[in-house]
Amino acid sequence: MGHGGRHAGRRQGLTDHPLERNTVTTAAPTAAPAARTRELSDAPDWWRQAVVYQVYPRSFADTDGDGLGDIPGITSRVPYLAELGVDAVWLSPFYPSALADGGYDVADYRDVDPRLGTLADMDELIAQLHAHGIRVVVDIVPNHTSNDHAWFQEALAAGRGSAARDRYIFREGTGPDGAEPPTDWESVFGGSAWERVDDGQWYFHNFDVSQPDLNWANPEVRADFVKTLRFWSDRGVDGFRIDVAHMLTKDLSEPLPSRAELEAMPIDGTHPLLDRDDVHEVYAEWRAVFNSYDPPRTAVAEAWVHPSRVPLYASAESLGQSFNFDLLEADFDAGQFRRIVADNLSLAARSGSSTTWVLSNHDVVRHATRYGLPDAERDADGRPTLKHGNEWLLSGGRTPALDAERGERRARAAALFVLGLPGSAYLYQGEELGLHEVADIPDDRRQDPTFFRSPGVDLGRDGCRVPLPWTASGAAFGFGEGGAHLPQPEWFGASAVDVQDGDPASTLSLYRRALALRHELQTDEQLSWVDTPGDDVVAFERPNGWTVVTNFGTEPAPLPAGEVVVSSLPVEGGTLPGETTVWMRRA
Repeated sequence: MGHGGRHAGRRQGLTDHPLERNTVTTAAPTAAPAARTRELSDAPDWWRQAVVYQVYPRSFADTDGDGLGDIPGITSRVPYLAELGVDAVWLSPFYPSALADGGYDVADYRDVDPRLGTLADMDELIAQLHAHGIRVVVDIVPNHTSNDHAWFQEALAAGRGSAARDRYIFREGTGPDGAEPPTDWESVFGGSAWERVDDGQWYFHNFDVSQPDLNWANPEVRADFVKTLRFWSDRGVDGFRIDVAHMLTKDLSEPLPSRAELEAMPIDGTHPLLDRDDVHEVYAEWRAVFNSYDPPRTAVAEAWVHPSRVPLYASAESLGQSFNFDLLEADFDAGQFRRIVADNLSLAARSGSSTTWVLSNHDVVRHATRYGLPDAERDADGRPTLKHGNEWLLSGGRTPALDAERGERRARAAALFVLGLPGSAYLYQGEELGLHEVADIPDDRRQDPTFFRSPGVDLGRDGCRVPLPWTASGAAFGFGEGGAHLPQPEWFGASAVDVQDGDPASTLSLYRRALALRHELQTDEQLSWVDTPGDDVVAFERPNGWTVVTNFGTEPAPLPAGEVVVSSLPVEGGTLPGETTVWMRRA
């Protein structure tokens, strides 16, 4: 892990970065409402319309100067999170890990990585967040462990046919002397999904070779995760984000199918590897654990499944809520946004849950950058043919040309649109600063296994995981005295918290005002679509006369009657500028 200072490299396509040039048109300078008194409620449904802020711990704040963010660093920034106005913090993995996959290779589910702190530090963080009225959600990674996990090391030592190996998925190879993998399956990160061990057997890893998949047919595996859920719940954790929730259970009956056969199988609850109906037997057991607490612990599924299957994960008998990732793949387009909202509110009604809205996270190109690039190419079903921004990343941020100012303008408008919707909103650290993706990370500083397993095809996710800029100057822009584990570009300084903090027109001030108003205006989980003068304008009204209007086009549009309480760009003369969102109250 490198500990160098700021990377003074090329500006990766951001030569016209709006905050640096101070020419971006921003919201009218209106002060945010006074911070509300924040107390934790015992309401069991606190999560239904919560704003949840995702912290990637290793890139948030570093207090010990080793270049890696830590738990005390997060604690030191709790007042910042409280002023922002979020209801909960979701912590990406902070467990002991070799960092082969950014912490999603977990070596011990009931401890803290010593580079990040201690269990006592975690207890203090939970206490401080709760004292500021902020709940705590932690990541659980149940599909696989790290190959450093004590169980896997025991499995390697125990040999064929052992109880230790039965916790994982081991198979004999094929071909002469079993020297070929059991199947031709590929891992999500590229390359074979099988790895041979010293005694000749092979283990299955859906992701990196350092992440062996667990055998969820083994009762010992199920019991141990129940123990983990209780361990963190007893320490005050309020909820859990379940990594790849659709992948746990598997049917690996012999003979195993080929990759072509596997890909041809319908994903309808009976697929050997994905979205199996029997995974909900696991989650029913977890639900009983969650409901044994007062208030019940919550959970949200990361489940990349067909929309018709989402309600299974979001039902009250299963995890209770499921991520809606549609906006991660959408262009800044009125038709796409309206369809996604309508579809996901319908799915939420079917499950009895509330939906979730996500514009960025630790796995995708930041939306300020996506919205400044040409729209994604799409197939006949309207799905992106490539990950949006991938071509730009592979070019080092040179082509296609990035319109950074437009990307930030659209990102502000999209944020106000999403924060006005019923359901819960998930924010990714740094989006409240309008941060762009970092494209030109040197190859020798990259960390994502996707980059190493897919050379020339996918640069991976490091660009959205670069440590945050807290100050315009100083070591690592205020992240920590020892530099940053991923290099920060020079243009980060113009987006730093201390630059935006005193500017009522900044993106940070826009988020603070919007979150405060959201708490003031939020009522029932309903919306009514409002007729608009053109296809590029989308408007909806919430039950108390709160109206959200977004102009996805470039030409101004007339505003409906009412009082504008917040806008992503200045609004004058009764017209709504292009690529702008306003919140209005009925006159």
